[in-house]
Amino acid sequence: MSAYLDLVDPELRDAAQMMRENMAAYTPMDLDKLAQRRRWMEDMRPEPLAGVPFTEHRISRANGPDVSVLVVNAKPGEQRPGVFHMHGGGFTASTAVGGLPAIQQLARDLDIPIVTVEYRLAPETIWSGSLDDNYTALLWTVRHAAELGIDPARIALMGESAGGGHAALLALAARDRGEVQPALQCLIYPMIDDRSGTSRQVPEHIGYFGWNPAANLFGWRSFLGCEPGGDDVPREAVPSRCEDLSGLPPTFIACGTLDLFVEEDIAFAGRLICAGVPTELLIVPGAFHGFDSFAPEAAISRRFRIAKIEALKRGLELV
Repeated sequence: MSAYLDLVDPELRDAAQMMRENMAAYTPMDLDKLAQRRRWMEDMRPEPLAGVPFTEHRISRANGPDVSVLVVNAKPGEQRPGVFHMHGGGFTASTAVGGLPAIQQLARDLDIPIVTVEYRLAPETIWSGSLDDNYTALLWTVRHAAELGIDPARIALMGESAGGGHAALLALAARDRGEVQPALQCLIYPMIDDRSGTSRQVPEHIGYFGWNPAANLFGWRSFLGCEPGGDDVPREAVPSRCEDLSGLPPTFIACGTLDLFVEEDIAFAGRLICAGVPTELLIVPGAFHGFDSFAPEAAISRRFRIAKIEALKRGLELV
């Protein structure tokens, strides 16, 4: 491990070793290990921040189960920009409420409302179900913009990891359906290509710490409902398989050099640029997947958060 550890930013090395050991306990992943991972995440769930209000709303629909959203820092009567957020967790784990403190902090930093969605997880629900949850919640957000204090013309779609994949899928759905026009997609180390680590191998040091190829295989298999990496994968389920990326909102993508998703994220940014989409790409040397969550006080993590906040400010015309 020492040779690869030398590639990690010095302040991240303890966290990198911890994440290497943690993922080894859950991979190769199966349903039993997934249940264990979900329990571990629930046990690790932090308490919400005091002083940043949030409310829960249930959205009823005729053609499916209710969708739950958390609305953070609502400002009724105002017309501020807003963020529509989807949490990470490899498509198979985590919750919006589990990530609430980070969303509260972001809402406080930007002084805007944020809506975060409890979409259904895989493998209980495949991609089409969670996309429908997210799209339903996005339409609800736009229709209730006035009471949330959100300007419906200045909404950013945002997510981390699998949440970034959900945000990218949602941006494509919004473009194709023509009912909503997001102002920005903010994709933080997004999980957007089922071929990484499955049918397309990566160098061993990429994905060595944290989310690894074995976990990625399970996550995509669960999300797609079929084997990832092959020609029979539904293109509409995978952002990187979409042939036409034109007409998408301006995009910010950020990823670390040791993240399993670094190659797919760079390639996606390049394709967006070629499609005429204003795109900013940030690649962080020495950073593994989720580094900013597991070592939040490291200087590299603080710089990363500032870059994300500044991108949101520019994209939402807060500067």
